[in-house]
Amino acid sequence: MTPILTAGPIARASNGVIGRGGEMPWRLKTDLANFRAVTMGKPVIMGRKTWQSLPKAPLPGRTNIVVSRDGSFEAKGGLVCEELSEALSIAREQAEEDGQEEFCVIGGASLFELVLPRARRIYLTEVHADVEGDVVLKGFDESQWKEVSAQDHPAGEDDEYPFTIRVLERR
Repeated sequence: MTPILTAGPIARASNGVIGRGGEMPWRLKTDLANFRAVTMGKPVIMGRKTWQSLPKAPLPGRTNIVVSRDGSFEAKGGLVCEELSEALSIAREQAEEDGQEEFCVIGGASLFELVLPRARRIYLTEVHADVEGDVVLKGFDESQWKEVSAQDHPAGEDDEYPFTIRVLERR
């Protein structure tokens, strides 16, 4: 089986915000656990800013692939590609070699926008709040997708806002 391209996990606020000042604009411990569970063992592709925003890089247990136009950029413990097409090819080959059914693009916004038209699955956390931020994910046509699962989570001690973890697959 050929591994499929997935977008996410992506967490976005009701107003489309996905980041603020190089960080996530919320504290959602349950969503971080979901991110880890979804991506563990799979190749992950991210942009340079996403790589630099990681509290600890590389993400353990995953092949980390960083896309950067800066040919001199180095990501200790990760692979650097100047072209998204190269990153996708490497990730697909690695996922196949590892027996994984998918590989994940995990951010940022510009990479999401490039891969959403080609992705087969989206892992999307809808944060039920309008938050301030400087990175916004442009909307996508949800009519091209069907929701295959949704799990609501209330706000609580570990989760600043209520949210819904959704899985969407291309129709």
